Amino acid sequence: MKQYDLITILGPTASGKTTFACHLAYHSDAEIISGDSRQVYRSMDIGTGKDLGDYMVEGKPIPYHLIDIRDAGDKYNIFEYQHDFHKAYTDIRQRGKMPILCGGSGLYIESVLRGYSLVNVPENKALRESLQNKSLEELTALLASYKPLHNTTDVDTAQRAIRAIEIEEYTKSHPAERNEFPPLNSLIIGVDIERELRRQRITNRLKARLEEGMIEEIRSILDKGIHPDDLIYYGLEYKYVTLYVQGKLSYEEMFSQLEIAIHQFAKRQMTWFRGMEKRGLHIHWIDYAIPMDARIAMVQKLIEEK
Repeated sequence: MKQYDLITILGPTASGKTTFACHLAYHSDAEIISGDSRQVYRSMDIGTGKDLGDYMVEGKPIPYHLIDIRDAGDKYNIFEYQHDFHKAYTDIRQRGKMPILCGGSGLYIESVLRGYSLVNVPENKALRESLQNKSLEELTALLASYKPLHNTTDVDTAQRAIRAIEIEEYTKSHPAERNEFPPLNSLIIGVDIERELRRQRITNRLKARLEEGMIEEIRSILDKGIHPDDLIYYGLEYKYVTLYVQGKLSYEEMFSQLEIAIHQFAKRQMTWFRGMEKRGLHIHWIDYAIPMDARIAMVQKLIEEK
């Protein structure tokens, strides 16, 4: 195992990657580093699918990192993630353990595997105020004037689009502080789940999360004084459930639109992972339907082959 810097387990939402990673960690005496852009936020548990119960395998707690490290309402970014990742990564390696990076946020994962050099862009209050009354369509058109819109998550909400414009405007005229982290040699495992099964699991999981209290969780966050726009910023569950709580969507509209949005998100995740392969990162795809013990044996064999 020491020939690899780390192991990466990735896959689309509802593919069971966290359960897989935790069982692999149990058998490998490893620790998990989350590669999820929203699980960093405290109190946002059900909607982000933290599933912290998965981190207990056969009665043994699996150590995890980069979950619950920021307050709901914060605007965590990939530049900060790189710093936090490398702190956790170095700590784990210095203790003689193997890190397992697990998540579905392709950009976050690729940024640390490839050692992206990123810009730390400060908030531009004047620019934000000048853009706050523009529609999402207007913001999208403005952002497109800076660059081709390959990453559609940039324009999922008005706040995301404004942040993307802020970054483009800053980098156009400022020599910026940059991260310089080396690329990492990772064994990358992708969870390959059949499309219709993935869609079924997404729908079933959405129903389960609503029954588990996702609406109440979001109401509780709003009751703490978090502005609705700050939750809508996070997209998906936090966007549509917040709109429902505000009375802007009926329950049926919320469920239907959110279900569609999650399916679209899973499709975008797979597109990103395929792009990672085209950019030179080899992903070993393992079928979700294979029993857990067999999947772990396959990973261990790949490690030995190295």
